[in-house]
Amino acid sequence: MKSALRTILIFLLTWEARLALIRHKPHVIAITGSIGKTSAKDAIYAVVAAHRRAAKSQKSYNSDIGVPLAILGLDNPWSDPVRWVVTLAKGLLVLCQRNYPEWLVLEVGADRPNDIRNIARWLLPQYVVFTGVPAIPSHIEYFTSAEHVFREKRSLIEYLRPGGKVFVNADDMRAEELKSSFRFAFVSYGFSETADFRAAHEEIEFHEAQPIGMRFRLEREGASIPVVLHGTLGRPRIYAALAAIAIAETLGIDAVSASHALSAWEPAPGRMRLIPGINGSLIIDDTYNASPAAMLAALDTLGAIKNRSRKIAMLGDMLELGKESKEAHRAAGERAAKIVSLLITVGFRARAIGEAALDNGLRDEKIREYEQGEALRAALELRPEIKKNDIILIKGSQGMRMEFAVRELMAHPEDAKKLLVRQDDAWQMR
Repeated sequence: MKSALRTILIFLLTWEARLALIRHKPHVIAITGSIGKTSAKDAIYAVVAAHRRAAKSQKSYNSDIGVPLAILGLDNPWSDPVRWVVTLAKGLLVLCQRNYPEWLVLEVGADRPNDIRNIARWLLPQYVVFTGVPAIPSHIEYFTSAEHVFREKRSLIEYLRPGGKVFVNADDMRAEELKSSFRFAFVSYGFSETADFRAAHEEIEFHEAQPIGMRFRLEREGASIPVVLHGTLGRPRIYAALAAIAIAETLGIDAVSASHALSAWEPAPGRMRLIPGINGSLIIDDTYNASPAAMLAALDTLGAIKNRSRKIAMLGDMLELGKESKEAHRAAGERAAKIVSLLITVGFRARAIGEAALDNGLRDEKIREYEQGEALRAALELRPEIKKNDIILIKGSQGMRMEFAVRELMAHPEDAKKLLVRQDDAWQMR
């Protein structure tokens, strides 16, 4: 019964969203890939909205329900049937809305085969941003291989409107294959020498010995422009900024203006966000979700902080990896052993992180293990040991609820609702 009701709901939402696209004719920028979609979406929106009337997917509305809701500008009522009736009624009113956004910046994701294709065939975007598919992508459990995931993600490009343009991460292992498979115009961004929009001279910014953000230089056709990103760390944020600047040029927004807009871009909750911790420590909050590539990138960022701070990593299970799970967790442990002073794992899958770290030289007394659902307990037991200038990376898949640990260790827990992921009522009741 629930399945039938969900099918009807998706049909009605999609119908309303399609009518809204036909009625208002917005320009659609669709972002897909297995890493960095939300950061790219938020960065692109920050630049576009500074110069155009624009809207974006809220949170991670990237599914067969989320994308229509994003187009209609409506919230997800979750399991409340009365609110769903009201939401569908509001969806019809959108058709008569004045000042509907001229630009839509939408995230499109996939948990299972055909998720993206079913959306793409009616969305028909004008621009697609392809953030990349790593060797072990997230949400691979229901796919036969990474190649299968890649084919699903690239299906969004198959439904690009005539004259459309694709923005691709030049550093992605499948970038050249993607470019050779289509006749659309491609624009590349990344650190590669061949990228159309290239990042160089990246460095972490510090204030009183603690990192506060990043800076890099955008190199484009002989010009070099400084770009500063506040409150966040990691190359995925730089990739997102590059994608935003590349999109901006297509819209006629110059790189200097785009860079200025990005300087005011606030990172989304749970995505390498810098949060003051107790006793003068600093938390790198990356608790939104976890995939193998993102886990390694987060650890690399922790290792790139060149000061005398003690580096602590609290890492939870990476879910939905299927047969790739053990290998992915062990790879994270191998990387962590070279970087951290203290490793804390949460969940039975994450035990492989600790095992690999031990095998690679991290001493046994520097490794602690907790069961699934014990993120809060791990934080409570760590709390008395936190010292000034400690840097604590906290990361894990959505189902691990690692944000509980962040809340316990942050200097101002009263700000949790504003700064952390999954703070709305629907999540709090789970």
